[in-house]
Amino acid sequence: MNPIPPDVLALPTVSEVLNLPVLRRGKPRVVAGARGLDRQVRWVHVTELADIAPLLSGGELVLTTGIALPEEPAELARYVDGLAGVGAAGLVVELVRRWRDRVPTALVDAAHRHDLPLVTLSEETRFVAVTEAVAARIRDAQLEELRATHAIHETFTALTTSGAEPAAVLREAARLVECPVVLEALAHQVLAYDAAGQDPVALLSDWSERSRSVVQTGRTCYEPDQQWLSTVVGARGDDWGRLVVLTPQPTHRHVVVAERAASALAVNRLVTRDRESLERQTHRTLLTELLAGGADPADLAARAAGLGVPLTGPLVGIAVRPRTTTTVAPALETQQVLRDLAEATALAARRAKLPVLAGVIDDVTVQALVAVPADSDAVLSRLAAEVRRSAEAHSLPVVIAVGSSAASVSGARRTLTEAAQVAEAALHVDDGSREFHRLDDVRLRGLLHLLRGDERVIAFAERELGPLLAHERLLDALRSLCRHGGNKSAAAASAHLSRTAYYAQLSRIEQLLGVSLDSPESLLSLHVALLAWDTRSRT
Repeated sequence: MNPIPPDVLALPTVSEVLNLPVLRRGKPRVVAGARGLDRQVRWVHVTELADIAPLLSGGELVLTTGIALPEEPAELARYVDGLAGVGAAGLVVELVRRWRDRVPTALVDAAHRHDLPLVTLSEETRFVAVTEAVAARIRDAQLEELRATHAIHETFTALTTSGAEPAAVLREAARLVECPVVLEALAHQVLAYDAAGQDPVALLSDWSERSRSVVQTGRTCYEPDQQWLSTVVGARGDDWGRLVVLTPQPTHRHVVVAERAASALAVNRLVTRDRESLERQTHRTLLTELLAGGADPADLAARAAGLGVPLTGPLVGIAVRPRTTTTVAPALETQQVLRDLAEATALAARRAKLPVLAGVIDDVTVQALVAVPADSDAVLSRLAAEVRRSAEAHSLPVVIAVGSSAASVSGARRTLTEAAQVAEAALHVDDGSREFHRLDDVRLRGLLHLLRGDERVIAFAERELGPLLAHERLLDALRSLCRHGGNKSAAAASAHLSRTAYYAQLSRIEQLLGVSLDSPESLLSLHVALLAWDTRSRT
């Protein structure tokens, strides 16, 4: 990988200089090195010295009448070799004083060999006027570049001070350079990107392999084979990523945008380090898009692969819910709990060598999408045990649920949604004996939880329980009876009531509802209604 050359500045090319009026009056003619006409001209140097090369520093357009150049062809070739060797932009020879019709063949052949533009002027030309015109052109270009650079600095300063997320920084960078921009971790995982209107699947295809082939040799470098302009992202000696601009020809504008965007990203990382890791932010974005539906599965799979998470093979959604939520803890404290859980879930999956997307999805849930092998139950048990151990280290009881396996990314939404629903239902039935819950583990309560928004279920519960809804004490008595399968003695004991008092409550329930609690069908119907009502009350 090469350091950025000085010609990334917006300087005029040899071709543009030849189009200046002062040179057009000299009737310029390109006699060799036409392929080098796009070389940038850093300065114009007027000289008659034959050994001028050691005094040049590169990028100069040399103007000469040729009066002091040697006669011998070998010396003329050596003269051109010297100019090419120091990186001169081109050679302009006035055909008035030394040569009248054409320059010597030795000059032409040597210029051809180096693709060094060799231009003849058939009319006398005021070289000082050429120097002034080119200097003005360079000054105007640099002034314009300065204005553009100032605007870029203002743009990224505003993004930095507003605490813009990485996606916003990359979106602005891609707009300014009109090229794809990718932020990757030092481990070559894509953290964020903006495709600038290009195909994101093609952009991220085999990203890790391509990235590993590009070795960074400086803070900002350009790799012409991959067409990667990259700059290191980090602050205070803590480098953690690399920003890549994919461009076939980097300019000064590309370099400024890349470096200012990298600075904005580094500041964002410092500010958000105590809130949420950039990896978790990126995972959360992908999971949110998967849950929302509508996104192209191939695009999501490519982005996940760029993160180093190949979503191939069976996929399982996981939901982790702490029993401590915003109902009993301050919101900021709860969010920190969830962030810790997300990191613990990701770490557990990495230890199990499972590809995983993990992030905080809402105010109460951590979700993960895991690619699992064939023996998924054993693997998921180990994963759940690891998450529980991490949670217990913080004295944090959790409920873990998994969804049904999905064959591909297109089924990810289903398994993630199912896992979240099972986790919420399991909060009310988990006895702590299971490493994780599936839908069939929460059974009837889980089914009613999935249907909790259905107006027909709500209407059924209200119709069955009717008058009891105004008597919480009678509802509790009914719950005890249902919980003990109709065993009145056991229900009375669990309610800490004498049989006489408890039986009186049951008699009152039968009177209000007009049913017999000795009927198995009636008791079952009331039990289902109670579960549905309790599920509805908790949402």
